Amino acid sequence: MRHRVYGYKLGRNIDERSRLFKSLVSSLFTYGTITTSETKAKAIKGMVDRVINLAKDKKIYRFGLTKEVLPKLGNRTSGYTSMIKVSTRNGDQTRMVKMSLIGAEQLKPIKKEEKPQGEKVIAKKTTKNKK
Repeated sequence: MRHRVYGYKLGRNIDERSRLFKSLVSSLFTYGTITTSETKAKAIKGMVDRVINLAKDKKIYRFGLTKEVLPKLGNRTSGYTSMIKVSTRNGDQTRMVKMSLIGAEQLKPIKKEEKPQGEKVIAKKTTKNKK
């Protein structure tokens, strides 16, 4: 019986699951939208709401939420995400969804620092004539 048992295990132990959820949440705040399985999206939905509510109360200062995301959310108290069903994954027929923050259309993704690329040197092949 599953009385009073909640949450998604996703075939992982507690450490792997918490790292996965933190990674998905940070990716959602970084890019505004992510494409993931429906089960993973449902699992992190409550965590996203909690993080945004803590940021609104000025109790958390991570993810750059105060500058970009919070002004676009308005007076909402929950329901900060939307899920749109996309398709099924070819390998195992898992339902995929596109999860996005409300108002994420105006967000610009945070770019990682680009490494300067050096000039490519192409070596010329020399051929010797054999007689």
